[in-house]
Amino acid sequence: MAEAVPLAPLAQPFDSRRHWRACLLLAAAGLAADQALKALVVSSLDLGEQVFVTSWFNIVHVLNPGAAFSFLADAGGWQRWFFVGVGIAVSVLLAGLLWRGVANRLETAAYVGLIAGALGNVADRLRLGAVVDYLDLHWRGMHWPAFNLADILVVGSAGLLVLASFAPDRPAPQPQP
Repeated sequence: MAEAVPLAPLAQPFDSRRHWRACLLLAAAGLAADQALKALVVSSLDLGEQVFVTSWFNIVHVLNPGAAFSFLADAGGWQRWFFVGVGIAVSVLLAGLLWRGVANRLETAAYVGLIAGALGNVADRLRLGAVVDYLDLHWRGMHWPAFNLADILVVGSAGLLVLASFAPDRPAPQPQP
């Protein structure tokens, strides 16, 4: 009978501290990709314009001054600075947690995606006062609220956090002097 060979990379203990710079570079790459796609949409489409792609998907150019599903979009402007503050605070907190050490790869990936997505939308709010959305899913005349890569990163990362919560507990990395 053949002996099972463990997967070496997954069997080894993981510590995000050893990969902290790489994590930040990945977050920066996600942020850059988000901003590049938004710049492409802004340069290619007039505000409100849409391009038919399939019977259920369009590329659009819309601005969202609120949060998910245009939450607080009509709040009078204070929400811009609130969401900027929240996005920066969450990103700093998550980068700090990565620096202190996260022992779970899924959780680490989730933090990286959350940082990239949050800062992608923060950049728009600082530059434009609203977030550029361009992905439009629809069916039989009903449209899901338009979204962007930063939103995908945030929602996907939240899903990774849920998955990570089911992973077996490992001892937390010990700080090294």
